[in-house]
Amino acid sequence: MSLDIPDEDPRSIVWFDIDNTLYSASTKISQAMGQRIHAYFVGLGLDKDKASELHHAYYTQYGLALRGLTRHHDIDPMDFDRKCDGTLPLDDLIKPDPRLRELFQDLDRTKVRVWALTNAYKNHAQRVLKILDLEDQIEGLVYCDYQQIGFTCKPEPDYYHNAMKQANISDPSKCYFVDDSRLNVISAKELGWGHCVHFYEVGLETVEGGKTKKLIRDTNTNDLEGIAQISDLEELRTLWPEIFI
Repeated sequence: MSLDIPDEDPRSIVWFDIDNTLYSASTKISQAMGQRIHAYFVGLGLDKDKASELHHAYYTQYGLALRGLTRHHDIDPMDFDRKCDGTLPLDDLIKPDPRLRELFQDLDRTKVRVWALTNAYKNHAQRVLKILDLEDQIEGLVYCDYQQIGFTCKPEPDYYHNAMKQANISDPSKCYFVDDSRLNVISAKELGWGHCVHFYEVGLETVEGGKTKKLIRDTNTNDLEGIAQISDLEELRTLWPEIFI
């Protein structure tokens, strides 16, 4: 008796991060999100200084502030999602980009599948993809399942292993990946993902763990990790010419 396991698709996979990758950090969505997360901590009865301290500590230790909240506080992660991600005025902050849509359309689907890989919950991810008019360009979505106890996120190895399992791909060298977090890209590279790119918009600001981070010029772009750095997704055409039509 054989198990009904689908045959593995021979094509490679292009994994796109969503936030601050498919849209620019200039939208200041990370700032808006940081304010909402800070307010959530304060709403738990913490003073502003303690809220800021824990926000950054949980982000640093767990990859997401929410993971620290679920471990150390009696909160409903879906309540967090509704009050933080769910209240972002995304329609006012991001718009469809014809150049970006054309980039996705020019990916050779006879050679690659195109998936999204995000640390957000599915509701936020789907909202962003819909507003950007990319829903029909993404074949699969791997997200942080806030409803699952002990859920994983980038840059944890288990998150990438689970992504490959969901996409039914066994060879990490066939994975193309672009993300605005260097830690996330390094983690994928260390797991053998074959084509890893760091999206990095020099001169802009983002908020990570409640702290503002200025994206300064990286003078170590040709380091031993072999990770290319770009500031415009159009550069992927040059870096990955083999997968574009």
